[in-house]
Amino acid sequence: MRNMKIVLQYDGGRYDGWQKQGNTEQTIQGRLEKILERMTGSLIEVHGAGRTDRGVHALGQVANFKVPDSFMAEEVKEYLNRYLPEDIKVTEGQEASERFHSRLSAVSKTYRYMIETGKKDVFERKYIYGLGHSLDIEAMRKAAAYLIGERDFRSFCAGKRIKKSTVRRLYEVSIEEQGSKVILTFRGNGFLYHMVRIMAGTLIETGLGKRKPEDMPDVLQAENREAAGFTAPPEGLFLVEVEYDT
Repeated sequence: MRNMKIVLQYDGGRYDGWQKQGNTEQTIQGRLEKILERMTGSLIEVHGAGRTDRGVHALGQVANFKVPDSFMAEEVKEYLNRYLPEDIKVTEGQEASERFHSRLSAVSKTYRYMIETGKKDVFERKYIYGLGHSLDIEAMRKAAAYLIGERDFRSFCAGKRIKKSTVRRLYEVSIEEQGSKVILTFRGNGFLYHMVRIMAGTLIETGLGKRKPEDMPDVLQAENREAAGFTAPPEGLFLVEVEYDT
């Protein structure tokens, strides 16, 4: 069997997230597996680097799966793109080592959250959060600085019954202005359920003056979801890149 690695982009607006679910066929993983089953005549399990939520987009999602030796990487890529809907596209395809796993082998992931402080552009309205209010960018940057490093992010996790460790390392949190747009970038070794959207919501509340930057350590130490801000809407979130050692 060949272990295939693909990079893909998708508009998550009409999908119920990445992960295949029994009550819906509208998932990215489900669409990929259905096409691969048609191609190979057997069940193929696709592993994604990140389980993006309903409505979340991807510019550089990575996935891997195994196919019979008779199928070459370029052939698999072309077949997928021929039958995938127009809001999903495989941009790269290659054979990977037998031990490669898109999620377990990843060393970092980068997410981007887009905010519009003015009125949404008509053609970008599905890919940005329309806040419609100005933000104190410097206050947000001060708050974001407390998030960088190895921290327990339990307060930023929506999973109430999580049993695994909630410790993660953030390498970078940047906040940039592009006209009326504010772009939040988060790069870390892993992210919890809704973690990026909760961090974005907490930083937005700081930018609106509802929180002080100096409150962020207390939010982290609380290890309680209720201590953090609101969960920012999914349409502004993109999985940008997944990095590997090789």
